[in-house]
Amino acid sequence: MYSAIVFLPLAGFLIAGLFGRQLGARPAELITTGLLFVSAALSWVAFIEVGLGHAPATVPVLANWITSGALQIDWALRIDTLTVVMLVVVTSVSSLVHLYSIGYMHEDPARQRFFAYLSLFTFAMLTLVTADNLVQMFFGWEGVGLASYLLIGFWYEKPSANAAAMKAFVVNRVGDFGFALGIFLVFMLTNSVAFDQIFAAAPGLANKPIHIFGFDADAMTVACLLLFMGACGKSAQFLLHTWLPDAMEGPTPVSALIHAATMVTAGVFMVARLSPLFEQAPVALTVVVIVGATTAFFAATVGLVQNDIKRVIAYSTCSQLGYMFVALGLGAYSVGIFHLFTHAFFKALLFLGAGSVIHAMHHEQDMRNMGGLRKEIPFTFWMMTIGTLALTGFPFTAGYFSKDAIIEAAYAASGHSSAALYGFIMTVIAAGFTSFYSWRLVFMTFFGTRGANAVHDDHAHAHDDHGHGHDHTPHESPLVMLIPLGLLAFGALFAGLAFNGVFIGHGYDEFWKKALFQSPSNHILHDLHDVPHIVGYVPAVMMVGGFLLAYFMYVVSPGTPKAIADTNPLLYKFLLNKWYFDELYDFLFVRPAFWLGRLFWKGGDGKIIDGLGPDGISARVVDVTNRVVKLQTGYVYHYAFAMLIGLAAVITWFLLGGVR
Repeated sequence: MYSAIVFLPLAGFLIAGLFGRQLGARPAELITTGLLFVSAALSWVAFIEVGLGHAPATVPVLANWITSGALQIDWALRIDTLTVVMLVVVTSVSSLVHLYSIGYMHEDPARQRFFAYLSLFTFAMLTLVTADNLVQMFFGWEGVGLASYLLIGFWYEKPSANAAAMKAFVVNRVGDFGFALGIFLVFMLTNSVAFDQIFAAAPGLANKPIHIFGFDADAMTVACLLLFMGACGKSAQFLLHTWLPDAMEGPTPVSALIHAATMVTAGVFMVARLSPLFEQAPVALTVVVIVGATTAFFAATVGLVQNDIKRVIAYSTCSQLGYMFVALGLGAYSVGIFHLFTHAFFKALLFLGAGSVIHAMHHEQDMRNMGGLRKEIPFTFWMMTIGTLALTGFPFTAGYFSKDAIIEAAYAASGHSSAALYGFIMTVIAAGFTSFYSWRLVFMTFFGTRGANAVHDDHAHAHDDHGHGHDHTPHESPLVMLIPLGLLAFGALFAGLAFNGVFIGHGYDEFWKKALFQSPSNHILHDLHDVPHIVGYVPAVMMVGGFLLAYFMYVVSPGTPKAIADTNPLLYKFLLNKWYFDELYDFLFVRPAFWLGRLFWKGGDGKIIDGLGPDGISARVVDVTNRVVKLQTGYVYHYAFAMLIGLAAVITWFLLGGVR
């Protein structure tokens, strides 16, 4: 069963990729989607048997993969509760995205290629979450990077899509470099890359020094920081986040698949899987909290002023990932995974709902050109509203249970950790910002009058495809696009209520079955349930405050946002330009890299290597031949004179030789 879950998407990729032209678009769509639904159904069976049931955790070995001296790496599937949770998340969202794409991409001529890429991405992600060793995980890690590059740049004839795909690939390589170094260091310390051996050796590595760059450092801290560097790249954390909003250049179903429940959560999963290592590195956990809290705040501030509907949701994803890392850094690994689980439903719902809006508006993405759509696409409106309620933490929705638990955990740990206090403050502020920009999106899109804030400059328009918009009456999406919205809305409403007890409540031990590790001194799950009741009301207050402020600014007094922006132009431009990170990186890294490349190309390769080498030699040969050819004048007396000179030279040589 577990092999089928992992390899059915691979079969779909091979069928659609190799035989898509022969089969046609519709058979390729149906085959890949059908295989994903089978994989999703089997994943839920595994979730019930392993997580909710009593099936033991297993590691079935499929084949020997790599043997090099004493190093032996098997291709094995690690099946425990953490794995089955991720299997459910990945396959459920991916299957619904496949189904949704049948309607959304129906006009695209390359649908076979698109569905092949979707299935390849899903296979790579499933390989990552079922890995039983670091090398196998790295294989899946790089696989999702490759597939995301292909999906983001799917419309490769668009320069912006190519640039976004390349940016995502390059930025992720920065993080992956750290991840690879972390794997090397773990192998050096434990002489293994298999999780069981690494976890068994972890307690003995606590406080073990390592000499690096002339200094003695804690080995586990260095290893975990390197591993976390990989997580920062894949999960778009602060400083390595710049690829995420640009990735919106891909089709909207790609945004839902990559940025809701799969690729960007790989870093969260990796830290949770390696919890036995991180528990031995408290300094690294502190860094995780600080980076996560900073990301949650930073992304929320940028989301306040974005006008592209998909970019608002993208920055929301970035912010929520920060929440997850705060929980992981506090040692509340199950809380972070619980938010990953609930977030998958409402964020995929929001992205696919945004796709339905874009479809209704003939691929218009700028919210300033929208408005009044709730009467024309009512089902999409209610689905987006449900997703927004869950994201903002409305009582008893999915986000209410998981996001509030993170804030309470940060407060519970704040008494003995300044990093936790920082995390609490940042996540509370981010909760208010999240509510504001989420309801701002709803009000700008579905309320008011269409085009009331319309922009007419070419740069302000954003499109999800090759079209440029046409005047027509918005209409509801086809049923094949609405069914996934309804199913995700059900999860966004009830996933938290249904699974709160087993993920972080009294059923914790029976559910997780030691799939996550917490040291004996880690009591965060107990402490978060004992925080004062007033702390539990803080996120609700921020949620209501953000809603009321957005309602006033975009429904009651729609001129207020422009007035505030005009009053604070520097702050507005600072946020609109995403804290100028792209410009800063362009100045610090991109331009110097291009300058250095041109120097080596034109100066080193062109002038020195080619100039002194092949080009230089050929040029000298041409110079010599150009001079020699001048001797070929065609006059007999010139040739006779040359012959006499030659004869005189030969006689002279013999005479001088004879003297010796």
